[in-house]
This record gives sequence, structure tokens and C-alpha cells, in this order.
Amino acid sequence: MSSNTDVSNYTLSGVTCGGCAGKVEAAVGKLSGVDAVQIELATGRMSVIGAGAGDGALIKTTIEKLGYGVAEG
Repeated sequence: MSSNTDVSNYTLSGVTCGGCAGKVEAAVGKLSGVDAVQIELATGRMSVIGAGAGDGALIKTTIEKLGYGVAEG
């Protein structure tokens, strides 16, 4: 991980299975500065780790383009 590492948390909606989570993890994981993406299916929570984790607008847009809902926090 980079020395300037941020962690941002999101609440997802519509991500109900491992396949859905995999799509979101892969798409967000490709964003510049993202080191890791962790999704907890049971709670609908996602954590994004890395210097790019602070770009909430880009992360939200990426998830919404996949057809899922997302909110910060």
C-alpha cells in the first residue's frame, strides 16, 4: 500500500450475492489509487483502501454505472 493511505466506507444496495460483490470489487479496484476493496455482504458495507479512496464521486459513479446503489458512510 502507499504511504498516503485513506479508508472510505460506503453502504451498498442491490449487492446481494458474491457475483454482485465481485463485479463491484473488480470495478472499484481498477480505479487509480485504490489498493483494496472489501465488501461485507451481510451488512452491505464496503471499505475502499488506498490513496484514491478519498475520491467518493468517482467511486459512486463507478458503482452506479454497474446498476447498484451506493451512499457514503
